[in-house]
Order: sequence, then structure tokens, then C-alpha cells
Amino acid sequence: MSTEIFNSLEEVVTKFRSSPKKVRLLFAHNGTGKTRLSRFFKEAGQNGDNSDTLYFNAFTEDLFHWDNDLEHDTTRVLELKESKFFKVLEGEGFDIQPRIRSYLHRYTDFDFNIETVVKKVKIGDIEIDKTVKQVSFFREVVQGDTTEPFENIKVSRGEENIFIWSFFLAIMQLAIDKQEAYDWVKFIYIDDPISSLDDNNAVAVAVNLIEILKKIDTPIDVIISSHHTLFFNVLHNELNNNAAKYFLGKEENNYILKNTKDTPQFYHIAMLKELYKVSISGNIYTYHFNILRNIMEKTATYHGFNSFKDCLSIEEDDEDKRIHERLIGLLSHGGYIHFEPTEMLPENKEYFRRILKNFMNNYYFNPEIFPEQTTQEGQA
Repeated sequence: MSTEIFNSLEEVVTKFRSSPKKVRLLFAHNGTGKTRLSRFFKEAGQNGDNSDTLYFNAFTEDLFHWDNDLEHDTTRVLELKESKFFKVLEGEGFDIQPRIRSYLHRYTDFDFNIETVVKKVKIGDIEIDKTVKQVSFFREVVQGDTTEPFENIKVSRGEENIFIWSFFLAIMQLAIDKQEAYDWVKFIYIDDPISSLDDNNAVAVAVNLIEILKKIDTPIDVIISSHHTLFFNVLHNELNNNAAKYFLGKEENNYILKNTKDTPQFYHIAMLKELYKVSISGNIYTYHFNILRNIMEKTATYHGFNSFKDCLSIEEDDEDKRIHERLIGLLSHGGYIHFEPTEMLPENKEYFRRILKNFMNNYYFNPEIFPEQTTQEGQA
């Protein structure tokens, strides 16, 4: 597994823009800099108002915002902000909606309409007419022998994400087909398209994306980054040698990029090596508990247990087990894991080391991968 060290995310961008592979897969945990990397990648191809990158990330989702009609609570629409992303909706003679619908109905049963409307908006004390594009949602419900539409429904957060993702897939396909409105696209960058989705939908999203990627025959490069292990591994296995695969980590002020190649144990081994290394160095952060919990959950499933708790090997009594359960539960679900990494307190570092050591002793791993080292207590 080759490793490169970079001083900044901009240097990682330079590498990815010059890679010979058409598809690059990147696994990185929250707080590492995935979203910033996608933004820097886009900015690197920016020339004034022009860009060479079509991207999907948290900023793409911000192009869609709800107008929930708080006064009357009858009309609930998703408004589209002005953006080059929606260029295909301009003019006449082309209807993107059937294309979006063909992807959407692979995941869910609700439907939608996109309309252009004129609404009154206030700028200071002046009220003006503004033309906006908005999406309304409805669902066909069977009532006895008839089917009735329920209009202006407020879809869930997960359904909203699925709609936005389907919208993006339709535009991505147009870019791949070199449709005139998107002939500027040279790169497609996708960052974590499966937020708020369960594992079944995460797999479905990965499979549909693979179908598109395998048919690309135009000079467009694709970069996909994710923190979702199941989503990443489906892409990793299905694309096989058709993609370069990387793990992005952060150590102090440097970014570590590991080429995973065809390592079949990518998730468990690469992650455990990372945890083992930080347990030795003392550079243990709160999000490392999140990684440890994910590994333990997958191990529990593989061995037929009901919970990660069943993988806790305790040296003393049940009181230790309860403490370890609480620590893993608390520190793997705190909101801070989604932002800047927070270093653990010394006592939590020691708990982390004990839990990790017990787990690795209980589930045997190749000792050559994890050589015995002395913990740097000064950094703990």
C-alpha cells in the first residue's frame, strides 16, 4: 500500500487532476477535509465565471431550499437558486424531468413537477416580481379501487436527498453525453451522495452510479469521495481495476494519501492500522472512537452477534464493560465528529487503548501488520 504525504489539500488536488485513471475513489473520515477538497478541486479549474468541474457535495444541496408556506401551510415547494448547475432548465425544447424521474423511481415512489413561477419579493422597501423555478412533490395513493394524488407533500430529509441526487445523476448523464449545455465539463467530483440514507439505499446509489461509470466513453474524469464504508466498498469491489482507490488521513498538519490498490481487507486492516498507530503515538481524536465502533459493528455482524457490545472483551468485571459501552456510544455519536477533529482527554485515550487492545486480542490479526511498540506516554 503506497503512501504519499502532502502539506495541503491543494497538493492533493494537483495529484488528482493529473492522475491517469478515469475514476478515482477516495475514502476519508468526517473532519479530514473531503468537502474542502471537492471545493478546492473545483476552484483549481475555475477561470472567471467558467469552471471545468461538475460537482456534487454539501454546496450542491444548498442550491435547493424549502419555501414551506408558513402562513397557510398548504403549498410546500423546493426552490432552485440561480446557478449554472440548472442551465438545462433554461430555454425550450428539452425536458429534463423524465430523466430525473427515471432515476428517482429506482429509489422511491413519490413524484414531482418543476415549474417556473413569478413571485413577489422585497428588496429593502421595494417589492418586485422575480421569476423562480420551484419543485412541488406529490404521491399517488391507492384508495380502494381508485388512485388519488396527494399534492404539495413535504418529503423527508432522506427523500429530499434522493431527489437532489437523482437530479444530479440526470445532469451528470447529460455531461457524459456531451449535451451542449454541459460541454464545459471535464471533471465530475462527487462527495458523499448518501447522507441521510439507510444501507439499502446506499447500496442502490452505488450500483446505479457504477452503471453510469462503466459506460463513460468520453474524456471526462470522475472523482468520488466518501466516509461511508459500505458505499465505498461496493464501488471499490465493482469497479475493480477500472478505478484508482485511495485512503485520505490527516496527521498534525499533513495529509496522508494511501493507495489501497486491490487490498481486499481495505476497511478492517487499513482502519485498524490507523487506530493502532494513533494508540501508540498518542495522537488520538474523538473521531477515532467512531472508526472503532464501525469496525466492531461489522465484526459483530460477521460473527453473528447482535451488537458491537458483544465484541467488547473485558479484563475485569461488568462495570468496565458498562463504562466502555458508554464511552463508545457517546464519543462515536457526538456532533463534533462532523467538524474539526477534537483531541481526546488523557483518561479517554487510555480507555481507547484498552478497548482497542482487548478487541485485537480477542479477534486475531496478523501480528506482522501490528508490531509491538512502546506507547509514547508523553503524548497521551
